[in-house]
Amino acid sequence: MRCGPLCQFLWLWPYLWYIEAVPIQKVQDDTKTLIKTIVTRINDISHTAVSSKQRVAGLDFIPGLHPVLSLSGMDQTLAIYQQILASLHSRNVGQISNDLENLRDLLHLLASSKTCPLPRARGLESFESLGSVLEGSLYSTEVVALSRLQAALQDMLRQLDLSPGC
Repeated sequence: MRCGPLCQFLWLWPYLWYIEAVPIQKVQDDTKTLIKTIVTRINDISHTAVSSKQRVAGLDFIPGLHPVLSLSGMDQTLAIYQQILASLHSRNVGQISNDLENLRDLLHLLASSKTCPLPRARGLESFESLGSVLEGSLYSTEVVALSRLQAALQDMLRQLDLSPGC
């Protein structure tokens, strides 16, 4: 007698029965912990802090302090910062850029638990102009980007407590 796909599935059924989904509260706690870790990494990099409200000429492409109220807004903001940090080619921000990728993955898990259609954010549209800015002010861009990223992450941490929407 031949055992088709149904028999194979039935053979796997006892194993599938014991698999449990990761509780969403655990994902949210991991997200908060990763945000706190990234903020700590930024604090460990000894740069002069820049006020998030301070305008720096030529660096308007770096997101400022705007309340991010949705998971898709958080993902979009993180995508922009990730792209900026990756273009800096600095040893200081390599791990932070990797952490942002992991944070975006956690946000996608949170979004899927709420059945939110959260497509992957693209980052900056005008990346060509970023190269010329970076050539002239690499250090300033890093300082401003990290300072604003830290403020945005702290805002996201507060928003996660309020259970943001899609």
